[in-house]
Order: sequence, then C-alpha cells, then structure tokens
Amino acid sequence: MTLSSTDVRAPVRERATPRDRGRRPGRLGPRSLVHPPAVGMALVAPAVLFVAVFVLAPLVFAVYISMTNWPLIGSYRFVGLSNYANILQDAAFWQSVAYTLTYTAIVTLPILVVGYLMAVVVRANRRGSTALRTIFFLPYVIGLSTLSFLLVLEAQPGSGAVNMILQALHITDGQTAWLVNGPAATGLICVLVIWAVSGLTMVLLISGMQSIPRELYESAEIDGASWWGRELHVTIPLLRRTIGMSLILSVIGSFLAFSQFYILTQGGPGRATTPIVLYIYQRAFVQLQVGAATALSIVLIIVVALISAGQFWLLRERD
Repeated sequence: MTLSSTDVRAPVRERATPRDRGRRPGRLGPRSLVHPPAVGMALVAPAVLFVAVFVLAPLVFAVYISMTNWPLIGSYRFVGLSNYANILQDAAFWQSVAYTLTYTAIVTLPILVVGYLMAVVVRANRRGSTALRTIFFLPYVIGLSTLSFLLVLEAQPGSGAVNMILQALHITDGQTAWLVNGPAATGLICVLVIWAVSGLTMVLLISGMQSIPRELYESAEIDGASWWGRELHVTIPLLRRTIGMSLILSVIGSFLAFSQFYILTQGGPGRATTPIVLYIYQRAFVQLQVGAATALSIVLIIVVALISAGQFWLLRERD
C-alpha cells in the first residue's frame, strides 16, 4: 500500500509576521493580564508621592521643629532634646495626661455598650428600623463641634433646656452652672460624646452582625440557648474584630479630643478640663512655644501608636 502525497502532510511552520519577529521568546503578549513592574510602579507613584509630600515630609519637619525653640513669630535656634527633657518637669502636661486618661476611661465602655444596644435594636428588618438607624446615626453626622455650640446654649443656668428638664424632674433647681464647674462640665461633655459617637459604633457593629450566618442563631435556639446566650456565645465572639476596631477608634478619638473642650470650657475652670491636645494648642498658639508644643505632639503620636498596637495585639485572633 502506498501513501499518496495528500494523505500525510508535513507540518507547516507558521510564517512569522513582522510584529512577531521583534518579540523575544517568553515576553508577555499584548493581551496578557500580567503587566511589567514598571506599570505597577507608575500606578503606585501618585499615592507614594502624596504620602511623601503630605505625611512624611511634614512629620520630618515637625521632628526638626521639636528640637528648636521655634516661636510662632520671630527667630529661633536649635536646642536639641531640651524640649523633650522639659516634658518630665511639666506639671501642667501631666495633669492634662491624667485628665485625658480619666476622660477616656469614662467614655470608652459606654460608647461600646450604647452602640451595641443600638445595633441590636435596628439589626432586624422590622418596620421603622431604617428610621431608627438614621436617628441614631444623625448626631455623628451633625458633628461634635455643632453639638457643642448647641450645648453652650442649652446648658445655661435658668434658660437652658438641660436645667429646665432636670428642674422638671426635681433633680436640680434649674440654676446649675454646668460649664464653670470641673466635674459637672466633665460629666456633661462625657454624656454629649457618648450620645454623639455611639452612632458610629452602631454602624460598625451592624456591618459585622449582618455577616453572621442566620443558621448559627437557629442552631443555638434549637439547643435551647436564650437571647442572652445567643448574644454571648454567637454574636460577641464573631464580632471580636469589629469590637476591637470600635475600641481602638474610641480610644484614639478620646486621646485626640479637642473641639468639645475648646468650645464648651476652653480647658477651664483653670486647667480642670484640659485634655492633652488642648494643652498642646495652648502651648503653641497662646504661649507661642511652637517648638515645645511640637515635641509634645510627637510624644502624643508615639503614645497613641503604642496604645493602638497594644490593642491590636490583645484583640488579635488566636488559633
């Protein structure tokens, strides 16, 4: 039997086009989803440039200012680490640190508890839950600065709504001067902050609750778990990371608190309601000691970073 020339044909090599002749073996085709490293660098460059110009450069310059006696106006000279050494002898600064820690301890847990209760109320798709979410979150949208200006009016003795309500409830005589008394002003500011910020915690917790499978609650209910048992053994463990994030945001916000104290009390009476950031502001723009204030700011940044890292470590997922 003989094979004709039409039965078996030798493989024909494809002729290379001019575009293919210049392409090296192994190089990526024009439709490849993998791009060269230069493309990635070009895409990342704007973000890196933004961080370098608006974060790293100001931070380096702030470190330099903290080593000078920089006034707000006038000449300055390099003083080394003197500003940092003087912090140890600054009694007013340590008083503001103690007050900030006290304020943080007062508001942190109530913000989490109130936010959690709000989230429990509105997490089900009942009638009116959307309206309640809006009402609960509205104070955070309005902002602490606006609410603080309103509270200045509502806390006036004799005419403010706070005193009128308390007088109607027979708790006070309606003449309490809330903002000129240290403990009273602190209590009023804490109530304001808890009310204003709990809405953000509610939103964070709702996002975590909605990701929990409904089957887990049904299984727990079949096993006879009560509502509190389901919350304690199902919801809270699965919200561990969300709760941790809420606590970190709350603590950082408390350490950086400024506007409510500046608007309501300006740190008074005396220094009774002066947190750290307000004290730094007074050193920089009242006493015109920008170099010393910048050194305090650097210390505050380090402390907040350490506290945040410690909270992340304590709340990390354990195998």
